[in-house]
Amino acid sequence: MMVNHDLVFALGTVPDGGSVWVQFIPFVLVLGIFYFIILLPMKRKQQKVQDFLDSLKVNDRVVTTGGIYGQITRLDDQKVQLQIADKVRIDVAKAAIGGYQGQPQVVEPQNQ
Repeated sequence: MMVNHDLVFALGTVPDGGSVWVQFIPFVLVLGIFYFIILLPMKRKQQKVQDFLDSLKVNDRVVTTGGIYGQITRLDDQKVQLQIADKVRIDVAKAAIGGYQGQPQVVEPQNQ
């Protein structure tokens, strides 16, 4: 007897007797593990960094990811002005602010 494989696949079974849906279970489990171990913590970290950057204000003492210490004198949407010495001010990208002085960095330094 000849078996029509398209008909068998459409019915949800494979010729050896197993269900097509049962074969997807390991794939779904791998995706679930990948999400909970890698993607969810990464998403939480990004949210923590964004909350930190949104909470910056004038007169905060910060350190950049490049290691420059300074005090915020002006804030913009994309950049921050830091006073790093008397009458010496520099503009840096807001995303380059790594954390507050004396505390662990919130933003990881970029390895180049």
